[in-house]
Amino acid sequence: MTDSDELDLDNIPSHVAVIMDGNGRWAQKRGLPRPLGHRQGVESVQAIVRAGGELGVKILTLYAFSTENWNRPAAEVQALMGLLKNFLQSELKTITENNVSLRCLGQRERLPDEVGNVLDDAIARTAENSGLILNLALSYGGRNEIVRAIRQIAEKCRQGVLAPEEIDDKLVSAHLDTAGQADPDLLIRTGGESRLSNFLLWQLSYAELYITETLWPDFRKKDFIAALAAFQKRQRRFGKISNQVG
Repeated sequence: MTDSDELDLDNIPSHVAVIMDGNGRWAQKRGLPRPLGHRQGVESVQAIVRAGGELGVKILTLYAFSTENWNRPAAEVQALMGLLKNFLQSELKTITENNVSLRCLGQRERLPDEVGNVLDDAIARTAENSGLILNLALSYGGRNEIVRAIRQIAEKCRQGVLAPEEIDDKLVSAHLDTAGQADPDLLIRTGGESRLSNFLLWQLSYAELYITETLWPDFRKKDFIAALAAFQKRQRRFGKISNQVG
């Protein structure tokens, strides 16, 4: 496994997005209830947040709970919400001490009040931190995010403060949940599946994709380093040819 000493620290992806897949399968393989897989996955979150900060990643976006996840069995949803609340409460001190700024992407209003209130408090208490930005995608769906952005833009057009011809890529980006942030350079998906699952559909247009069979509860710093090392071997052309990018 690649060691961090082998990484080019001048070529660390600025923004890394992660689809944390495989918690349920991890538990099922061991004959355990699915919620225990999610509980184990929290340890991976802790490890990767620390690693991201140590290695110089500026933005880390974790797909924690999708809009489609509301359709899971009620007991599993309740367990996930409980884990989220406990994580926010137990990790706030560590997050603050490590200068991490917590943000939320998605439909915050759909979260239970007891979770939303803890989340709001954590966001407010880390707002001035200047280190790693940690985006938690909660009740998040890429299509829903784009629809919400379109509605905001359409309302501005209706009010006459915006003309349709003024709409461009930058304007759309400015109305997304990630407004003001650079798009992801690297998408990591654990668990071996090869799909975006309605995650950051606009922002991932030119991200490098890294898919690993490792299930999220087993994903640790060494696996994260391996993903960054793979990224550093890619040539990012953004539509150009190799000779144009050197």
